[in-house]
Amino acid sequence: MNARPSPSEERLLAYAAGTLSPPEAVVVSACLAMRPDADAWVRRLQGVGGVILDDLDPMPLQQDALSRAMARIDADTGEVTAAPPLNDMPELPEPLRRYPLGRWRKLGGGVEVRHVHAPRDGDTRVILLRIQPGQATPRHTHGGVELTCVISGAYAAGNQPYFPGDFEEADEDTLHQPRVISDEPCLCVAALDGQIILDGWFGRLIQPFVRL
Repeated sequence: MNARPSPSEERLLAYAAGTLSPPEAVVVSACLAMRPDADAWVRRLQGVGGVILDDLDPMPLQQDALSRAMARIDADTGEVTAAPPLNDMPELPEPLRRYPLGRWRKLGGGVEVRHVHAPRDGDTRVILLRIQPGQATPRHTHGGVELTCVISGAYAAGNQPYFPGDFEEADEDTLHQPRVISDEPCLCVAALDGQIILDGWFGRLIQPFVRL
């Protein structure tokens, strides 16, 4: 591992163990696709985990395991919904190209958001953010965890720059205002839990209109 902003070891351990929430796993997998160094480290972790599992005695399934699984299948309403648009962004890392995308939606101030139709976990979902050169998001904190990976372009949060493949972890204790420092738009993928919480009186005024 090097000094570039990367997923925390705790986050990578959870990813390797398969215990990370699906939206967070999508963003981590996109980061790993752009970071061979981190990906190799995770693969080593998964290899160690496989050896440990091989040494464990098999555990029998509960007697009602099959009936509970069938009950979940029967509970499916079978409703058919319109298919979301296909993925039209071949420049995305391979893990993200698997998922259909929603339409770009302008938030103002040179910021656009697009939903990634990946698995959700409660209110945690995956989005793409595109911010124009010289622009910044409103100063904000978070209602939950926000994991962000830069795909192209670059931004800075405080004195910390983030370039393609870099990863930022933010939560309720993080107050920041990412600003684009590249000559091209900055494209990021994020797993967002809840909504961002805008700072200051003006932020509170426009909060109802800023929904990610």
